[in-house]
Amino acid sequence: MAELIIGGARSGKSAHAERLARQAEAGGLSVIYLATAAAAPAADPEMQRRIAHHRARRPAHWRTLEVPLHLAEALMAHASPTTCLLVDCLTLWLTNLFFAGQAAAQAEAGETLACPLLQDEITALEAALPRLPGRVILVSNEVGWGIVPMARLSRAFADEQGRLNQRLAAVCATVTLVAAGLPLRLK
Repeated sequence: MAELIIGGARSGKSAHAERLARQAEAGGLSVIYLATAAAAPAADPEMQRRIAHHRARRPAHWRTLEVPLHLAEALMAHASPTTCLLVDCLTLWLTNLFFAGQAAAQAEAGETLACPLLQDEITALEAALPRLPGRVILVSNEVGWGIVPMARLSRAFADEQGRLNQRLAAVCATVTLVAAGLPLRLK
């Protein structure tokens, strides 16, 4: 069973996802946390503080895997009927894909995004989710709820994030919106 949890920045979506993972653990599942943001030396101090905050909040006995790019592959390798996989977050994963491939450069140039890495990874994740055994919890941002960004790259990213959320919501059994720390089940 896959669940998509969406919300804005600091909405409480990660905390909600972690509560669900703890409940799954109380029910007998082991938890593997798939972190899409690695504390790379290039990460700015604010991002490193965010990563540290997430690390400190989750139980130390949860296994953590850093998965900046090939998420579907990692999910398929670690999914089992006795495991809860928690992915936090798809927005950072999409950012990684934008900059690992040509999507960011294409967006900056005003070109149509034709980045095989980006599209192949999203398609692989979309195809994998319904087939995975066990529990899968995905956290993602709703980035398009504010003003339309001025920069091409930001607009292209917001568009792709919205499309990603729609595609995954279609294949997940449950979709929950978190706002002000309150979960609202959409599907």
